[in-house]
Amino acid sequence: MRRALLSAALLAQLALATPSLAAEGYSVTIDQSSHITIPAGARDILIGNPAIADVSVIDNRNLVLLGRGYGVTNLLVLDGRGRTLVDRQVVVSAPDAGQVRFVRGGKGGAEMATYACAPACQRTPMPGEPNEAFNDYAGPYTAYATRGKSAGTPTTVVTGP
Repeated sequence: MRRALLSAALLAQLALATPSLAAEGYSVTIDQSSHITIPAGARDILIGNPAIADVSVIDNRNLVLLGRGYGVTNLLVLDGRGRTLVDRQVVVSAPDAGQVRFVRGGKGGAEMATYACAPACQRTPMPGEPNEAFNDYAGPYTAYATRGKSAGTPTTVVTGP
C-alpha cells in the first residue's frame, strides 16, 4: 500500500512538472544563432517550420539553432525508439539592441526602413518591410554573398624568395 502511495505521489509530481517543462522554450533573434545542449540518445532532430528556424547538428549532444524568419515553431528531438526527448517552442524575434527602425505613414501607405547602428548606421533590410524598399537593398547583399562564394581559390601559391 505504501509503495502504491509513493508511486502515485511521484506520478502526480511528474504531471505537475510536465507543463512547466513544456512552457520552457528557446528564443533566438532573426539572423542569429544559439547553442543548445540536448539529452544523450538523440537520433532525429526536427523543426516544425524551417522557414522560421533551422538547426545544425554539431555532435550527439550539441545543436545550433538559427533564426530564419519571424514567428513561432517548435524543436522536436526523438531517440532511437521514437520517444520524445525534447519538444520545445522556438520563438524568432527582432533584435532588441543595435537597430533603428524608421516608420513614416500617410494616406498613400506606410514606409519602413531598418538600420543597424554600431557605431554608424547602415541600411539593413528586414522581413516585413515593403517589397520595393526591401528589394532595393536586399539585392546587393545577396550579390555580395554570391560573389564571395564564386571567387574560387588561387591555383598558384607563391611562398617567400
